[in-house]
Amino acid sequence: MKALGFAVTLLATTALTAPFSATSAEEEAGVPLAGFSWRNIGPAFMSGRIADIDWDPQDLSTWYVAVGSGGVWKTTNAGVTWQPIFDDQTSYSIGNVTVDPSNPKTVWVGTGEDVGGRHVGFGDGIYRSDDGGTTWQNKGLEESQHISTILVHPENSNIVWVAVHGPLWSKGGDRGLFVTTDGGETWQKTLGDDEWTGVADVIIDPRDPNTLYAATWQHHRTVAAYMGGGPESGIHRSTDGGMTWTRLSQGLPEGNKGKIGLTISPQNPDVVYAAIELNRTKGGVWRSDDRGASWVKGADAVGGGTGPHYYQEIYASPHQFDRLYLVGPTVQKSEDGGKTFVPMEHPNQHGDMHAIVFHPTDPEYIMMGTDGGLYESFDLGDTWRYMENLPVTQYYKLALDDSEPFYNIYGGTQDNNTQGGPSRTDNVHGIRTADWRVVLGGDGHQPATEPGNPDVLYAQWQQGNITRIDLPTSESVYIKPQPAPGDPPERYNWDSPILVSPHEPTRLYFASQRVWRSDDRGDSWTAISGDLTRNQDRMLLPFMGKTWSWDAPWDLKAMSDYNTITSLAQSPLNEELLYAGTDDGLIQISNNGGGSWRKVEVGSLPGVPKTAFVNDIRADLFDADTVYVALDNHKYGDFSPYLLVSRNQGKSWKSMTEGIPDRHLVWRLVQDHERAELLFAATEFGVFVTFDAGGSWEKLGAGMPTISIRDIQIQRRENDLVAASFGRGFFVLDDYSALRNIDSAADAEATLFEPRAAQWYFERPVLGATRRGSQGDQLYVADNPPYGAVLTYHLREGYETLADARKAREAEAVEADKAVAFPGWDVVEAERREQAPAVKIVIKDPQGAVIRRLDAPAVKGTHRVAWDLKHPYHGAVETPPNWQGLPPSGFPVTPDTTYNAELVLVKDGQSRALAGPVTIRVERMSKPSLTGDSMDAVVAFWEELAQVSGQVSAAQYALGDIFEDIEMLERVIAASPVAPGDYDSRLAALKTQAHDLDQVLTGDKSRAEVGDYDVHRISNWLWHAYGGVSNSTYGPTPSHRASLAHARDALAPVADAINEILTESLPGLRADLQQAGAPWGRGQRIP
Repeated sequence: MKALGFAVTLLATTALTAPFSATSAEEEAGVPLAGFSWRNIGPAFMSGRIADIDWDPQDLSTWYVAVGSGGVWKTTNAGVTWQPIFDDQTSYSIGNVTVDPSNPKTVWVGTGEDVGGRHVGFGDGIYRSDDGGTTWQNKGLEESQHISTILVHPENSNIVWVAVHGPLWSKGGDRGLFVTTDGGETWQKTLGDDEWTGVADVIIDPRDPNTLYAATWQHHRTVAAYMGGGPESGIHRSTDGGMTWTRLSQGLPEGNKGKIGLTISPQNPDVVYAAIELNRTKGGVWRSDDRGASWVKGADAVGGGTGPHYYQEIYASPHQFDRLYLVGPTVQKSEDGGKTFVPMEHPNQHGDMHAIVFHPTDPEYIMMGTDGGLYESFDLGDTWRYMENLPVTQYYKLALDDSEPFYNIYGGTQDNNTQGGPSRTDNVHGIRTADWRVVLGGDGHQPATEPGNPDVLYAQWQQGNITRIDLPTSESVYIKPQPAPGDPPERYNWDSPILVSPHEPTRLYFASQRVWRSDDRGDSWTAISGDLTRNQDRMLLPFMGKTWSWDAPWDLKAMSDYNTITSLAQSPLNEELLYAGTDDGLIQISNNGGGSWRKVEVGSLPGVPKTAFVNDIRADLFDADTVYVALDNHKYGDFSPYLLVSRNQGKSWKSMTEGIPDRHLVWRLVQDHERAELLFAATEFGVFVTFDAGGSWEKLGAGMPTISIRDIQIQRRENDLVAASFGRGFFVLDDYSALRNIDSAADAEATLFEPRAAQWYFERPVLGATRRGSQGDQLYVADNPPYGAVLTYHLREGYETLADARKAREAEAVEADKAVAFPGWDVVEAERREQAPAVKIVIKDPQGAVIRRLDAPAVKGTHRVAWDLKHPYHGAVETPPNWQGLPPSGFPVTPDTTYNAELVLVKDGQSRALAGPVTIRVERMSKPSLTGDSMDAVVAFWEELAQVSGQVSAAQYALGDIFEDIEMLERVIAASPVAPGDYDSRLAALKTQAHDLDQVLTGDKSRAEVGDYDVHRISNWLWHAYGGVSNSTYGPTPSHRASLAHARDALAPVADAINEILTESLPGLRADLQQAGAPWGRGQRIP
């Protein structure tokens, strides 16, 4: 029934509780984990590396973006909003995205990023979507690992050419130029070898799709160094659609060549350009005017910075002949076909450009994909618009502080500084870009915080440049340990390990090839070891199966230092017990605080190759003799997980990878601080959990896309598990404490777990009352956890309806090839009448009185339901959602109070307790600056206001019913065998009375229609009282108390009059009409 007036929605201000994380109806066997869902908090304010971009040629507002380490994203509104469209596939690292020019619904994706970086992920082939990215099929080339370019024939969608780098770290695999003529069902390799030479780029002559140019690339990266080219790199041309190739040489440099980028002039396709890397990262741009038959060298331009392997794409403008763009740390632009280049200034744009897109009809438009996200310019790069809503930052490591009320998360990123931001906020929007900040520049790496002092942060840029930061002032002190005169050079890993001692928060450990100790927060350092690595000369190590002389494509600048310490640990139970792991296959152990060290070859560990890189060492929190190590051999082409435990300080080891699949190399490990057997592993494809100290592992993946997790930590106060992903920001598993008992709870019919304390506060409307305020749909906001108390419970089997149970039995019969018969009319009717079983969470106050009953899922599995710390709404149940679409709710409960919750089953009209009770401690988060009434007085006023508001709501809906009854009775009288007169008069009087009562409640409708003045009514006084106390604990002022009293006093006669109409006047008129022979109408007895 629609209510009259507007006061009815007075308290419709916040959402009621609802389940926010639940399993599917069928949970897999084992520990029930699907209900534990990760919360992605971004951020997006510095985005991440964009590998490729393509547009829909028929709809230029639809873009596809390949993120180097974050999947594929799509926008259909030119970047206002984005959707990830590749999250459910088995690769996150993307090198290319290509839209079929003749059928834009078909999209091709090449997995495995197309750079040769030290940190690069790997792919598992080429994918095709025929519905704009909604669904995908892997179409082969599974061993390619890195795909750079995909070309689709402009007229025949079945013909596709693919440039494949092949494996970066090892020989073999799928590498070269591949062609399909049947849409990817089969592939033919036509260029490249089977060991080290793949194809970096391929382009097509726009006049003749049978003419193509391809650049082969011979290269190899190891953990020690990088050889970026070789004699097999070169430029090739095909005139038969890529089936055969001719190597081009006239005018091109001889000898070793590295990565080569190609482009062709759209205005004159006889002109081809090539950006060629040569020995030791030198190089230049060559131009051919005769389809590659001969070449002329132009400028000595090459993608610099990290090294040509990271860039080298070259683009020809479709609007200006001989205008070229060569990507790199800064884009170099040529207006003369490559003879000269000038850098494009970009003071407000991120560096390290990788992809460029031009508008087909606007010569001033250019889009660039960078290490810091996506930019577009409408004036050829003079100014840039940043797409600030792509949350694809790559984090190497993270640190958590113990700030109150909410802790902060800090992360070191790939090329996007060290960043910090809150794990949650107290506003209605969630976590915004404005909540994040840069705390240190450069590539960020492992940060650290000081326990008990959240004002101190340690952060570093690449290769050990550690800095101490005073967060309140942003002052920073450079504290990198320095060698003494005569010491050899210090070698620091790209991501050097820092350890804050669990025994003394001002003591630090840091490492180069040596372990360093500081007892004064880094003001001074002492080396407590010698060189703990193999101390090799990496120039003498083999690449591509052989050693190389000086005249070779060396690129050590693209590397971390080698023979370095990569991980440190100290036993929290024995401060003399230290561990160090290296990048060259060693574990070092000291039992005397660094006085001496015992070497362990990782090759001596069961099943571990001798070359394995030590990713992480963790000393057990409960047993001083136990230590864990995560190792990684992917830089030798081996993606197997290596995770081991020693129970005797490293004297013997046991593998503990059961349940972690192949390809899931392990990056980091963390142990629960209450249950020793509960550990979490960060792997190349998500997070895994063990409940038996590594005996078996299960994936903890709900709410997390396919992504690499490079670090994982626990915020112990909140029992939050925080994961740093390499391309999708941070993920938080809020209050995972139920996992400590979830395996044992799986055998019980139902289990309700103790929740953590709930923070009680009023959410701030920083931008306004809605999630994005008036900032537009492009504003990026990440979710807070649900406000209030989050209750976790598990149902062993769930509670089916009769129909569901029957369907399950019938499905089993069909599966067993048995006949299924009609169940019978009585069964069908019983199913129709049944009220489905329901699970409720019942909230009680300290006196045991029920104050809320929350709906909860009744299906099998683990579920989480949030109680919003509010009383039920006292108004009419017909009250609609408010202007924000939120259902009505009551006032908050009393803070600093302990409540109870119980899990209850309601079935066939009967109820029984399933689990609980558990306690819910509701704690006030902060106190206001001004103090008014006591909290008890505030709550008492809220209760009185809620009661009066509920009465007003009831009165309005009752009046609405009265008007409907009057309208119905008008039709009854019109159809009655009675003369006009008495009945019409009585009904008219009732109608007038109802209008008068409505006016007293909500005001003069005619005046309101034009906005004229009106005297204060019940609704006005109620609004004043409500507005004064609904978002504050200051308490009611005398004015608020007076307004509520006015409303209450004015409402009393109105309520009496309405009740009289409902109970006497209307029933009497109905009875009299029925006695006079009137037809039946609503509310009358059956004659």
